[in-house]
Amino acid sequence: MTEPRLKTKLTIQALIRAAEVRGLVAMVLRKGDEDAGGLMLVVDRFAAGSRLYDRVRDGEGRLVWAPADGGTPLNPIELAEKLERATRRDPDLWLVTVEDSRGSFDPMQAD
Repeated sequence: MTEPRLKTKLTIQALIRAAEVRGLVAMVLRKGDEDAGGLMLVVDRFAAGSRLYDRVRDGEGRLVWAPADGGTPLNPIELAEKLERATRRDPDLWLVTVEDSRGSFDPMQAD
């Protein structure tokens, strides 16, 4: 059975707050549907590349973060291509970024 769904806008506010508590900058890059839009997260590690995560349901119906970058950091061109494809596929998609030069932000542990 799936958990009750929290509105996407509230999930984003919590995500941004989790980053700010760690002393990081987080912002919305693209707004989607406030109630039920999909959500992708870019963790910008500057020279170390960016990580990309997608908010998906696991086998038990729970919302979890899953790597959407093949498990490796992306350069700016690769990241832009992936985000372009994702927003073409889902016009209600939200994109959020966290600037993290220390590499300390892991969304899979921020929930």
